[in-house]
Amino acid sequence: MFTLVKKIVPQKNSASYPGYRRGSALLVSFGISLFFLSGCAVGPDFVHPEAPKVTQYNHGGDPKETAASEGLSQRFEDGAAPVANWWHLFNSKQLDAAVSNGLADNPGLQAAEASLRQSQENLRAGSGIFYPQLSATFAANREKNSPAAIGSSAPASIFNLTTLSSSVSYALDIFGGQRRGVEGLAAQVDQQRALTLGTYMMLTGNIVNTSIAIAAYHAQIDETVQLIALEKDQISIAEKQFQAGVNTYAAILTLRLQLKALEATLPPLRQKLNQAEHLLATLEGKTPSELQPPAVLLADISLPRQLPLSLPSELVRQRPDILAAEAQLHAASAGIGVATAALFPSVTLNASYGQTSQTTSNLFNSASNVWGLGGNVTAPIFKGGTLRAQRRAAIDAYQQSFASYRQTVLAAFAQVADIVRALEHDAELTQTQAQAVQDARLAMDLLKANYQAGTANYLQVMITDIQYHQAKIGYLQARAQQLQDTTALFVALGGGWSNDLTAKEKVYLHKE
Repeated sequence: MFTLVKKIVPQKNSASYPGYRRGSALLVSFGISLFFLSGCAVGPDFVHPEAPKVTQYNHGGDPKETAASEGLSQRFEDGAAPVANWWHLFNSKQLDAAVSNGLADNPGLQAAEASLRQSQENLRAGSGIFYPQLSATFAANREKNSPAAIGSSAPASIFNLTTLSSSVSYALDIFGGQRRGVEGLAAQVDQQRALTLGTYMMLTGNIVNTSIAIAAYHAQIDETVQLIALEKDQISIAEKQFQAGVNTYAAILTLRLQLKALEATLPPLRQKLNQAEHLLATLEGKTPSELQPPAVLLADISLPRQLPLSLPSELVRQRPDILAAEAQLHAASAGIGVATAALFPSVTLNASYGQTSQTTSNLFNSASNVWGLGGNVTAPIFKGGTLRAQRRAAIDAYQQSFASYRQTVLAAFAQVADIVRALEHDAELTQTQAQAVQDARLAMDLLKANYQAGTANYLQVMITDIQYHQAKIGYLQARAQQLQDTTALFVALGGGWSNDLTAKEKVYLHKE
């Protein structure tokens, strides 16, 4: 790396010394010459990678809307980015509160923010090389010398030595190695900022998904408990029929097997509910014993009807993981410049001035004045191929980062495409399950009317009631999946951080 270090030490009446003035003029003249040579920086200038030249996520085009479920469909808004605080679109105060608690106390987000601040301070520290470095030194020593060391027979002497000096240095970066190094530090800040945004995005998505799961598990457990009660009533009727001789014992055993199979589904559901509650506690920065489980009902969570579908060219500027990969690519590009600059000579100019005396009373006398001017050029001649190998390694690191960036972009596009198709299929499934619930409900109402009219028995009514609850469980599962895939779309499109003032205040606006 080509570096100029200029050291100037203030002295008493320094302007009165012609040698000092001539040396200072020479230093300034040479420094100005090198300054104009320092306008270039070796290595490639970073250019943002081009976005994939596609206008849609799915082959054959993206859908405009999903199938209508319960009379309403979800519409995709082409070119729209996720809105700020997108979770408000679910219209659940309990869900909003869970997200707020998580953003306030999640340790993962706090760690990411601390890492961002650390990278920003590292950048400030690295940028200090572009500013003059001022220092002062004072030393007071008592020494004993031996004249025998210079062939003298004089007796040894003991004396005091006091030194006072100050210096200022400045690095002139001729080939830009230092600038490329600081550029790499700035890229690391960008990468950590993107990682922090990604943590923010994933945290909000996980809290919303977990809250939906908790509400869905509660609803499924309630329906299953009611279904178990109906199954027990059915067995009781079958036993009475067996005692009356109008039913077989095999039929009772079949019903009992159905009951046990249904009861066996409850423990796993309750375990999943407990796990979801424990996960929510962790996301909110609490222990499981500290969490008050949210009293959110699945029926109270609204399904957003207007869904954003950002342009592919905009996705690469919104998704934190893509931005992090691009920042890593930028850092690798700067690394090539650092390795290239190491192939060139480095120049150092220095000037120093101080006062040194055996007595403090003479410290500021002109006789105690010491100063020096100097310069040196250091050029690598033979390093065993080390420097060139390091440059080739830096180029390989850039190529690796570029391939990783492309892989990240491809994975992001595939994820969005998957979720868009999933929402289509979710709507179709929810529509089917809602129709099944409606049909089961109608059949149950008809049989109840027939039962009251005396044309159907109670067992038939119970069977239709069981079918209704079974259809209801299938509908609840489909609806929860639709809500969670809707959440996944908001997250896959970048989480709306660019429109979210809270996120930007945390990790973007307060950068340097």
